[in-house]
Amino acid sequence: MSTIISVETCDVRFPTSQQLDGSDAMNADPDYSAAYVTIGTDASDGLEGHGFVFTIGRGNDVQVAAINALRGHLLGRNTEELLADMGETSRLFMHDSQLRWLGPEKGIMHMAIGAVVNALWDLRAKRAGMPLWQLLSGLSPDEILSLVDFRYLTDALTPAEARDILVRAEPGRAARTAQLREVGYPAYTTSPGWLGYSDEKLARLCREAVAEGFPQIKLKVGSNLDDDRRRLRIARDTVGPDFPLAIDANQRWDVPDAIAWVTALAEFDLAWIEEPTSPDDVLGHAAIARAVAPVRVATGEHCQNRVVFKQMLQADALQVMQIDATRVGGVNENIAHLLLAAKFGVPVCPHAGGVGLCEVVQHLSMFDFVAVSGTMEGRMIEFVDHLHEHFITPTDVRRGRYHAPIAPGAGSEMRAASLDAYRWTGQHTGVTV
Repeated sequence: MSTIISVETCDVRFPTSQQLDGSDAMNADPDYSAAYVTIGTDASDGLEGHGFVFTIGRGNDVQVAAINALRGHLLGRNTEELLADMGETSRLFMHDSQLRWLGPEKGIMHMAIGAVVNALWDLRAKRAGMPLWQLLSGLSPDEILSLVDFRYLTDALTPAEARDILVRAEPGRAARTAQLREVGYPAYTTSPGWLGYSDEKLARLCREAVAEGFPQIKLKVGSNLDDDRRRLRIARDTVGPDFPLAIDANQRWDVPDAIAWVTALAEFDLAWIEEPTSPDDVLGHAAIARAVAPVRVATGEHCQNRVVFKQMLQADALQVMQIDATRVGGVNENIAHLLLAAKFGVPVCPHAGGVGLCEVVQHLSMFDFVAVSGTMEGRMIEFVDHLHEHFITPTDVRRGRYHAPIAPGAGSEMRAASLDAYRWTGQHTGVTV
C-alpha cells in the first residue's frame, strides 16, 4: 500500500507573445502558460503523476490556487484505492457539494479537477508501464463505462447505448492497435496561421506544411475581412485549389456577423469554420451551421462540459467535435464526449497546441480509434509546433501524422529544468522560446 504525500503546484509561463505565436482575433498577445500539478506518493518506485491546465498568461495564478484547493481530497489517501476506481475518484471531486457551487462542473474549479484527474491517470499508466492510450484501450467495455458520469446525458446517450458502441468496437481492437503503431494518427497544422504573422511568413509556413505531409492547414480570422481575404488568397495560391483550408474565428462574432463573414469567404472552399461565436451559444451555432453549409462548424475547445456537448450534438450545431484535454474534468469526461460523438456519428478532431495539449490529447484520439469509434476517417489531431521540447515525452509527428507514444504515462510530465526556467515570478526572466 502507498499513500499520497505531496501535491505540488507550479505557475509556468512562456513568453510566446514576443513572437506573436498563438495570436488570433480574440487573443492578441498570448503567453502560453500551464497551471501545473505533481502528485507524489511514498511508494518505493518513486513514480509521480503530472497534470496541468493550459492558460495564456494572466490568471494562471488563479488556476493554480484552484488546484491547491483540491489538496485535502488527496493528501493521506490510499493511492491504490484511488487509481483502482478512477470513476469513483473523479466523482469524489465532481460531487463535492461545496466545490460544485463554484461551477457546477464548469470554469476554473472544473479545470482544476481535470488537472488532478489527468495527473492520477498519468500515475496509473506509469505504474502499468503503458502509454495512457494503450492502458485505456485495454479496459473492458464495462470498465470504460464505469469511468463515465451519465448524469444529465441519458436523454441523448444511455449506458446501454454506450456499452453497445464499446462492444461493437471490441473485436477489432488488436488490428487497430497494430495499424496505429504502424502508420500513426492523422494531424493537421495551425502553425502557419497565427494572425500576427507576416504575409511572407504565412506563405513560407504553408509551403513547409504541405511539404511535411500535413493534410490540412488552419488560419486564424476575424479581425478584418479584407485582411482575411488577402491572407486566405495567399494560402490558397500557395497550397493549390484542392488542399483543405480551415478557418478559426476564436469566438469573435455575433451570429449574423459569423454568417455574413463566412459567406464572404466561401470562394476559398473552406473545410470548416471553428468557434464562430460564443462557445455557450448552442442555438447560435446551430443557426450558423444551417446558414453556411456545406462549410462545417467545428467547436469544442472552450466547451465547458459534457452537457453543452450533448446539446450541441442534439441541435446539429457542430459537424466537427473538438475536445480539449484540459478544459473539462479530465480523461473521464472526455471519454463521455467520445461516446457522445460516436452515438451521433460526428468526427472528433481535438484542439491541441498550447502547452502540452498535443502531448496529452493524442492519447484520447488513439483510444477513440482503438476502442470507441474504430475509425480515423475524417479525423485529425491539431498540431502546433511550439514548446514540445519542454516535455519528457514530446509528440512524435512525422509526415503529417502523430506516431503512437510508447513511453508509460499520459505525456503530461514537463522537464524539471523547464519548470525552473519558466516559473512565474511576476515577470519574464528574459529566456526565449
